[in-house]
Amino acid sequence: MNIETKNWKAQINRMPHDEFFRVDGVVTVPHSAILLSLEVSPIQDKSFDLRLDLKLTVPQDIGLNVLTDKAVSYKIAGESNVTGVSIFFNGEQLHHIDDVLITH
Repeated sequence: MNIETKNWKAQINRMPHDEFFRVDGVVTVPHSAILLSLEVSPIQDKSFDLRLDLKLTVPQDIGLNVLTDKAVSYKIAGESNVTGVSIFFNGEQLHHIDDVLITH
């Protein structure tokens, strides 16, 4: 399956009492009922880059066979020192984010 993605962003929020790390993107899927999620990959290196796996779930719900843009995100509370994010699907890299926005 060919996966098209766009608008990837990563953010570290260091505001007191609301620290988190978040990754957002848009994935074009071939069916409107497909559900998306980003999960931490069991394969990580020893750098501050984070590897996330894109997971697709096809429910038995009725949907349309039409190309659909769907938002996907990953968020975890707490401090973070991530310097980059790699998004993988079925073992292949879809996108790499080098520019992580840090808000204070």
